Amino acid sequence: MAKTTAPEHVVVVGAGIIGLSTAWYLQEHGIKVTVVDRGGVASGSSWGNAGWITPALTLPLSEPTVLTYGLKAMLDPASPLYIPFTTDPALLRFLLGFARNCTPGKWRAAMAVFAEIGRSGIDAFAELAAGNPPPAETTHPADPFLAGFSSLKDREALVKELHVIRETGGAVDFTLISGEEIRTLEPTLGSGVVAGVEIRNQRYLNPPAFMESLAETVVSRGAELLTAFNVVDIRDNGSGVDVVASEGRLLKADAVVLATGAWLGRLARKFGLKRVVQAGRGYSFSVVPEAMPRHPIYFPAQRVACTPLGDRFRVAGMMEFKDADAPLDPRRIRAIVEAASPMFTGIDFEDRAEEWVGSRPCTTDGFPLVGATRSPRVHVAGGHGMWGVALGPLTGKMVAAELTGNTPPAGMQHFNPLR
Repeated sequence: MAKTTAPEHVVVVGAGIIGLSTAWYLQEHGIKVTVVDRGGVASGSSWGNAGWITPALTLPLSEPTVLTYGLKAMLDPASPLYIPFTTDPALLRFLLGFARNCTPGKWRAAMAVFAEIGRSGIDAFAELAAGNPPPAETTHPADPFLAGFSSLKDREALVKELHVIRETGGAVDFTLISGEEIRTLEPTLGSGVVAGVEIRNQRYLNPPAFMESLAETVVSRGAELLTAFNVVDIRDNGSGVDVVASEGRLLKADAVVLATGAWLGRLARKFGLKRVVQAGRGYSFSVVPEAMPRHPIYFPAQRVACTPLGDRFRVAGMMEFKDADAPLDPRRIRAIVEAASPMFTGIDFEDRAEEWVGSRPCTTDGFPLVGATRSPRVHVAGGHGMWGVALGPLTGKMVAAELTGNTPPAGMQHFNPLR
């Protein structure tokens, strides 16, 4: 799109981290923005996630070891990767495509793409923080970020991944530490942690607080934010777009950006988006430890992610391939509790609050879908899997650059939504 044809008014559908970041960067280009959401700010997967901005762990989901779980384990509700028995053709098509990408060669190629992005995700957060006005809520340094393991063998798997990052062109600064050393850094860790890894130059945020702050900033810069606005259709009228909502409501604009997470395909399919966007549901809850941890903590073998959020400690985990609108399953919460409790001391895991489930939008190859569809007036931004927060502002920067005819950040070519 030539710079002279940059839109004057863009509707962004979705008020999560991707949609709000896109709105912010469009405003940087002088574009009028209206953000709409069927719920409210961060009503999807942006609210209850771990809030990590970690280039060292922003890796493709389709790692070869996923297939070693075995069918029996995947059908177990306590498994970190849970796939309920289904005859849903869309889910079966996703699982087949996902399995085809779980090969060592494709995984290393995908790792090279994420290595190319490098620290661009963190840099984009820094641009938000330097904006006028800056969001009131900021990101925090993970000094250091900690990974804990119940055995040395479990640690070897993460160390291998970190070495592959270096081999494919990325940079990661890490040190192996003993169980005693990691407990010195984080006394809340229990005797179940026998080895650890320190990872430096990572960051994290408080998801609910950050999303509300970013929404307030976007509105203060002139955007209109419409909640309880359920978009049911997008129409390209040849010179602009009609954004059609339930109850006969209608918005007209020059262009639209669809940032609707796991529901992306419902509106974008007729514009050429053929990739299945499957809900990879994650669960979380909060607890209040006797002594609040000072670092984000990851247990890779258990697939449990923990983040201090000021007055509470968020514990998150699971990857459940299921319908995005299905209700919370208490068995998933119990599975996280059983995985996490042996790794800590001084936490009453029965005294939980904020139990939550959210649908991460996953693609078969692990790459997001970012850019124009067959219509130059309809753009999409989604499919980030577990890394929507980490890549949210960078994605917004990519979309805004393409819409306004500017050079997008490096790496966007890998995320072509029509691939």
